[in-house]
Amino acid sequence: MTFGPVDELIAQAQTFLNRLGFDSERSNDRSARVLLALLGLRPGLDWPDSTNELRRTVDIMEWIRSHLGVDYKPNTRETIRRQTLHQFAQALLVEQNPDDPTRPVNSPKWCYRICPGALALARAFGEDDFTSQLDQYRINAPSLLEQYAAERLMTRIPVRLPGGGRVTLSPGGQNTLLKAMIEVFCALFTPGGIVLYVGDADAKWAHFDSDAFADLGVTVDSHGKMPDLVVHMPGRDWLVLMEAASSHGPVDAKRLVELKELFAGSTAGLVYVSCFPSRAEMRKYLADIAWETEVWCADDPTHLIHFNGDRFLGPHRS
Repeated sequence: MTFGPVDELIAQAQTFLNRLGFDSERSNDRSARVLLALLGLRPGLDWPDSTNELRRTVDIMEWIRSHLGVDYKPNTRETIRRQTLHQFAQALLVEQNPDDPTRPVNSPKWCYRICPGALALARAFGEDDFTSQLDQYRINAPSLLEQYAAERLMTRIPVRLPGGGRVTLSPGGQNTLLKAMIEVFCALFTPGGIVLYVGDADAKWAHFDSDAFADLGVTVDSHGKMPDLVVHMPGRDWLVLMEAASSHGPVDAKRLVELKELFAGSTAGLVYVSCFPSRAEMRKYLADIAWETEVWCADDPTHLIHFNGDRFLGPHRS
């Protein structure tokens, strides 16, 4: 089965996706082109020529532009990722970052590859035994999904919350710092504090206590940009808002205004903390840190830096 014009190729890819049971959105023109890019197929090749090279979203878009006749605009990348690749991954048609499962979600190196079982099925598409191979593929799919989910779970970062609760965070990125903020900073500087919110790159609301926020007069807007960690200190009636500044920068003047607006209804006093993995990293942002905020560096965890003028002026006991 040698491909002719692009339209014929797209139609065949849509049929393949339909046979796998994908819905109309995941078997439309866009999704068909994404599949073909992942398989490395273009007019003039056969289904047995399918490959499963690693490709980033931008690589997929470039393949489509070069070989399949559509120049998707840069702002289409999120649609491709959210409306096609995400569901392909859920169905284990593709696997994400097989070369580095710890890659953070916001990494420009995030990539996809057709799973080996799906690759074998694609290479058999159009052959006499395709239906029997498809039946076997469907039989194996549930156990493969469980295995894949278990492998992804093993790479997540376990975090113990104050009070003994647990969450897991996606690997890489700022979450190593976020773990230190929860397990080290909180133990040192928010004793008795209650974690109300933990953000995560691949699950924004990794931990969220909506009732506690409501009790404090805070109405959380799901579209608002939450800090990475929120801790309530009942004894002092403080709400500590913490940013993991390794990826997104510190609490600067603009962010300070945003946080004040987001937590305007709080009956608890607001404390703002920028957290860095090291003082060397902090130096990159020193000029941006807002006054009346705090800074914590994980490499020197027992100290805080106060950007608070004369509030803490005075001698230190040796």
